[in-house]
Amino acid sequence: MMTGRSFRRPLALAAAGLLGGLVAAGLPAPATAVPDAGTVYFDPATRQAQLARPDHAVARAACLAIPIDPDWIALPPLAALEETEGYGTDNRAAPFAWAVMVLGGRALAADGEAARTLKTLLTRWAAAGAFNGSVESHDTYYALKRILLPTIVSYAIIRDSVDPADRTLIERWLGPLVQRIDHTFDGDVDVNNHRYLADSVLMAWGALTNDDALYGKGIARFDIALSQARDDGSLPLEARRGARALWYTRHALTSLVVMAEIARAHGDDLYGRHTDAGRSFDLLLSFLTTGLESPSLVNSYAPANYVPGPSTDFRRQDLGFLTRRSNGRNYMAFAEALQRQAPSTAPRILLDGRFEAGIAAERPLIDEYVGGNATCFFAEE
Repeated sequence: MMTGRSFRRPLALAAAGLLGGLVAAGLPAPATAVPDAGTVYFDPATRQAQLARPDHAVARAACLAIPIDPDWIALPPLAALEETEGYGTDNRAAPFAWAVMVLGGRALAADGEAARTLKTLLTRWAAAGAFNGSVESHDTYYALKRILLPTIVSYAIIRDSVDPADRTLIERWLGPLVQRIDHTFDGDVDVNNHRYLADSVLMAWGALTNDDALYGKGIARFDIALSQARDDGSLPLEARRGARALWYTRHALTSLVVMAEIARAHGDDLYGRHTDAGRSFDLLLSFLTTGLESPSLVNSYAPANYVPGPSTDFRRQDLGFLTRRSNGRNYMAFAEALQRQAPSTAPRILLDGRFEAGIAAERPLIDEYVGGNATCFFAEE
């Protein structure tokens, strides 16, 4: 069974199918604390006050590092996301997601223009019913998940300053979209990193809206992820991905960090949870950090070459996630959240070393999978 802190009350409204899956896996039904409505990662006012202090100058500078593009406010809403052919996903909403992430960080640092622009952008897209016409497919829903997480996180930052009518408009737009991505396709996407991302979105919305059932799905998925891991911390559905075995392992870890950080904001410790067999977050992290140092570890599984990405040479791991991408995103942004914790285990020490040796120089670390400007959100300097 999972062990960890004592939760304040049992989950009241968890989905029956998810609970059934936990029972089948030999795990207890998850328990959860009652989230404080309006909070995802932090109370915005409290974090804003921190960022105003001299000892948080690095974090504040990261919040304001990317300037506002005057064209963002007029971005045309997308009626629907579309399926794509071959390997990829619909990226037409990437400019919207980038604008939301940058504006959310700037608003957190008390940039009034950013807050006003973000409100206008969200209300325009909500009024237009953006994404409502998206077809039901794992491809389009994956793209939708990537948009929803930063939108929810940034909306949470300005929510208290949005007038009631516009708040209702935005939440009546986002709520049904969140419910849509809680969908089963009867395949690997229901249990691999796609599902981790989905449940991180559900948990974020549950935390924001005080929905115990959605919040609890993040807790449950975290536990399921631990139960899926092998003795060496590898996740079977990610480690088989050939040259992108570490790439997709990192995808999964990012969503687990999102769940753990949302839980942390509500008094629940997921980082400290473990199975009777010793599976823990740090064990899963160790597969990534050790694999980066010793790729031969990954070669036990990568030869399966299951949907490996652009390269079929499993012997050469694609490590493009270690540096900022051309679109400004940094897939190692999740590491920013872990920097707040003392590197007391081998995988944390290895990650800390990589952070100091190169990742930190690329701040601000911004990524949809972590919900925005992670340096702005989590840095304690």
